[in-house]
Amino acid sequence: MKLTVLLASASMALLSLPAAAETLYLTAGKFVDPVTAETVNRPAFVIEDGVITARGTTNRLRKPAEATSIDLGDATLVPGFIDMHTHLTSDPEDPAYYSLSFSDERQVLTGVKNARKTLLAGFTTVRNVGASSYGDVALRDAINEGDISGPRMFVSGPPVGILGGHCSDTNLLPSEYELTGENVATGPWEMREKVRRNIKYGVDLIKTCSTGGVFSKGTSLGAAQGTLEELTAIAEEAHARGIKVASHAHGTIGIKNAILAGIDTIEHASILDEDTINLAKEHGTYLSMDIYNTEYTLAEGEKNGVLAESLAKERAISKIQRDSFTSAVKAGVKVVFGSDSGVYPHGDNGRQFSRMVTFGMTPMQAIQAATSLAAEALDKTGELGCGDVGCRADFVAVDTNPLTDISVFEEVNFVMKDGAVYKRDGKQVAGTY
Repeated sequence: MKLTVLLASASMALLSLPAAAETLYLTAGKFVDPVTAETVNRPAFVIEDGVITARGTTNRLRKPAEATSIDLGDATLVPGFIDMHTHLTSDPEDPAYYSLSFSDERQVLTGVKNARKTLLAGFTTVRNVGASSYGDVALRDAINEGDISGPRMFVSGPPVGILGGHCSDTNLLPSEYELTGENVATGPWEMREKVRRNIKYGVDLIKTCSTGGVFSKGTSLGAAQGTLEELTAIAEEAHARGIKVASHAHGTIGIKNAILAGIDTIEHASILDEDTINLAKEHGTYLSMDIYNTEYTLAEGEKNGVLAESLAKERAISKIQRDSFTSAVKAGVKVVFGSDSGVYPHGDNGRQFSRMVTFGMTPMQAIQAATSLAAEALDKTGELGCGDVGCRADFVAVDTNPLTDISVFEEVNFVMKDGAVYKRDGKQVAGTY
């Protein structure tokens, strides 16, 4: 009897997943193309097996006889969004000390919930930068196998960093517990070993920290973490295996160290001076700057049990980071979309778009930061963040022109990933759970 129930449940789970193998003919009122920075009227796309196989306009590209039509009327299409900084296995409402009671398994189940929220918000690809015990690897694999719904994930597993540091260690417990984080290391050779360990267990990138952080007890935002030699060892080891490195860094010294070490993306990048901005441009380093979440943390953090120390650090850094964002954008640094969801509620990722425009980007630049430029940072140009032949059929649609009002991305009406529709007319498609 139990076997029968299990088989029936498995069959229902498979039936609930959207099919992407059929040929689709997708049309809308407009398409905002981030690659060419142009808007196309009456776009038409032919999609086969989740990939765009033809692109044109409705008066030139006819519907194939065997295709199923998806007509979005006057809606505006954009490529599916890419969030370069998420934490799907955690929630902002979980107090720091209480979260110590969560098992690795419980955190993965939290990730299942948040993956669905993130996808329905229009984020068809995310980079998950930090999860314990390779929970994000398991979550990625379950999504890829079609077991659950969620965005395409690039995952880092447990971060690699120093003893007592921001992203690698457990600083909340007293010394008698004698507990350190999974990937704490000292010296370049230990750092290399931790990188190798992460690669062994299936990560897509390496996450490290070159300064302290807002949400770690006893760390300073301005103080460097890890020596230049240690950071270089991390970057060299990862690059030798063909994967990229992201470094959490708030303070100027830590940002510079990460750039000089050859690290690919700087997370937060809060305190930038002219020399650091020029260094990022010279090295082609991408900055992922989370300039919305400060509003949530300062409004809801105390209620959520955020430590007083963390709230003080957030108050101290928020305006400085936004000023740095403005300076970086003005100077032409490559700034990609990174929300730090998990610090604030998943599914609200789109709220950052309007802040990116408020603090210096044009609407088109903000769209590019979450599509074509983010794809470039992932080495996925021509596959993600685009609407050309050969690109994955990832689309978001809204009723209002986002170039006029980018806040419309805070609640999207249509979401397609790999040719499968997960949301239409503002509602989740039945069976996509």
